[in-house]
Amino acid sequence: MNALTLVFAALCIFAIGYRFYGLFFAQKVLGVNDARLTPAVKMADGHDYVKTNKYVLFGHHFAAIAAAGPLLGPVLSAQFGYLPGTLWILIGCVLAGCVHDTVVLFASVRHKGRSLAYIATREVGKTTGAVASVAVLFILILTLAGLSIAVVNAMHDSAWGTFTVFATIPIALVMGVYLHKWRDGDVLGASIIGVALLAAAILVGPYIAKSPTFAPLFNMSRPTIALTIPVYGFLASVLPVWLLLCPRDYLSTYLKIGTIAMLTIGIFWVHPDLQMPALTQFVHGGGPIIGGAVFPFLFITIACGALSGFHAIIGTGTTPKMLDSEHNLLFVGFGAMLVEGFVAMMALIAACVLVPADYFAINAAPAVFAKLGMQTVDLNALAAAVGENIQGRPGGAVSLAVGMAHIFSSIPFMSHLMDYWYHFAIMFEAVFILTAVDTGTRVGRFFLQEMIGQVIPKFQEKHWMPGILSTSAIFTFAWGYLVYTGDISTIWPLFGMSNQLLAAVGLLIGTTMIIRMGRARYAWMTAVPGLAMVGITVWAGYLQIMDNYLPKGLYLLASLAVIVLVLMAFVIVGTVLRWRELLAVDKTVTDAYGEKVLEAVPE
Repeated sequence: MNALTLVFAALCIFAIGYRFYGLFFAQKVLGVNDARLTPAVKMADGHDYVKTNKYVLFGHHFAAIAAAGPLLGPVLSAQFGYLPGTLWILIGCVLAGCVHDTVVLFASVRHKGRSLAYIATREVGKTTGAVASVAVLFILILTLAGLSIAVVNAMHDSAWGTFTVFATIPIALVMGVYLHKWRDGDVLGASIIGVALLAAAILVGPYIAKSPTFAPLFNMSRPTIALTIPVYGFLASVLPVWLLLCPRDYLSTYLKIGTIAMLTIGIFWVHPDLQMPALTQFVHGGGPIIGGAVFPFLFITIACGALSGFHAIIGTGTTPKMLDSEHNLLFVGFGAMLVEGFVAMMALIAACVLVPADYFAINAAPAVFAKLGMQTVDLNALAAAVGENIQGRPGGAVSLAVGMAHIFSSIPFMSHLMDYWYHFAIMFEAVFILTAVDTGTRVGRFFLQEMIGQVIPKFQEKHWMPGILSTSAIFTFAWGYLVYTGDISTIWPLFGMSNQLLAAVGLLIGTTMIIRMGRARYAWMTAVPGLAMVGITVWAGYLQIMDNYLPKGLYLLASLAVIVLVLMAFVIVGTVLRWRELLAVDKTVTDAYGEKVLEAVPE
């Protein structure tokens, strides 16, 4: 099959999904109302609650949710062939992922921009909310550790990539000061400055890597990068959101969307054929990359890009505190998820244009690949073109970079630039992932402040710097320690399972709110994907524990998996029981805004 077919399918399905399904969900199901002021307006403080231009906020939100998932998950899922991943991305993104992101953002906006655990406390019950807070904090630590390890693996011993990624920090500071101090609200001017400086950093990067003076400064070892990233996360957590985090994420969005647009143009120009078959012999299990069968493991391998619980953390963290009106919920929540789905489709295509034997040689350990009996075709030529050994580099990042570089270098006049495009793609992946780390750290700080504030009320004060600094330090140390001491193979599988369980919980809590608002006839739109993911993910978790962790003696990982399953089961049962309670109500009441609901819940 030609790759253009998948590109057209994604563009058409996503456009139709936004115009009809998304608009119906926002207006009819959620009932967005611009007369209700958002937390960014009602609770403006210039630090966390900041009314933000919808395009800037879209950039921040997209950059925060789009991490390793839409890049690496689809690449790894190519083991099953291109068809399973394609179907899950196209269908799951619209019917599950976009609905999930929009409903949790809506719920947080209606609850003062507070966390998913706080929303569970208000909408379901205090006990359920308390358990949810522990589960979400636990999952967030695992998530940030997994994402950060992916960044470390992409950046260490790469002066070019490290320099370009680090350059986005001072550029963002300049943009933040320009937007809020020099030329208040001049988004166009800030964008021109940021994009121009970013382009300069990208062009200078290769020369930095070859400079005997500057290369040693940025050619950092793995332990050094593993220490540097948590320091950045701490700074992004404590500084005002307008100064570093929001402008850097907005700036990174130009690089992210620009690169994906370039990849799309490259596919239109080159017309590459998909070398990977629609289905491989590994759909029933026994694959060299993913040991389990396509069902249920596809659904925890491709998370971001189809459905991801991490998005619930962002959608109830920084974004609802910056949304200027409920009308823009559709553009920011639904729209950003669609763009991420398109990114996932591009990543899947980049992997599937490689010869299958070359793909497996890159993503499988050499000893495992040797047992497949496959003969590589273009692997040696690809390795020579990029100037690095690419065989036996599992994780998805290298094969994605090779696939992207292969497409770019197939364009006329670019055939001699494959090494440039390969290193550019590696840098692009690092920037893509790091923007989720900074936002996730800030959200983790919010979580800790809420939890400790239940015991020490002083921590609830938004401007109390000792609380901000201490909770940021504790949370950053928690995931930073895992990054420094662990590796991606010990954290990522557990993250995949817990992440999708969190997505299911977000959908079910959103369903509770829809029922409470008197719109039970539409509740199936969130309940069906939520309940489906509960069954699929619990099944995958059981198989992980019984077939992977316990046989290999990984008792700690098995214990952590059981803890996550038990905590989430408690939240899910409590939520479903709340549905029964609400559905038994036969009279409506009027809330503070004059809307008829089954039960009025304080914000």
